[in-house]
Amino acid sequence: MNLISIIIPVYNVQEFLGKCVNSVSSQTYRNIEIILVNGGATANSGDLCETLANQDNRISVMHQKNGGLADARNTGTKVAHGDYLFYLDSDDYISRDCLESLYNSIVEHDAEIAQTNFYYDYTDY
Repeated sequence: MNLISIIIPVYNVQEFLGKCVNSVSSQTYRNIEIILVNGGATANSGDLCETLANQDNRISVMHQKNGGLADARNTGTKVAHGDYLFYLDSDDYISRDCLESLYNSIVEHDAEIAQTNFYYDYTDY
């Protein structure tokens, strides 16, 4: 079972981050590492990243100055150990079988890349 690295840039999203990380940590595909890249958040996002990392040993946190979304993703990519990378915005979340479904599609089709669709969920507003 291949390792999947999930890279999540974080910047002032404390109200969404818990749901995002929980959706990843509760995946049916269990061989994952979760990399939170705190891009110089001015709110409590950085502290929340550390709290989440203390709750799950698959989570690591990188802290850096704000360089934007692409810079945070690049930082996460550099430290990732996974055979596959999955990028997720910190104000989004994924279904419980998202990674398993993508991984099975990659294996079934001998693919090097996979992507998924999305839908808008505004029920919390």
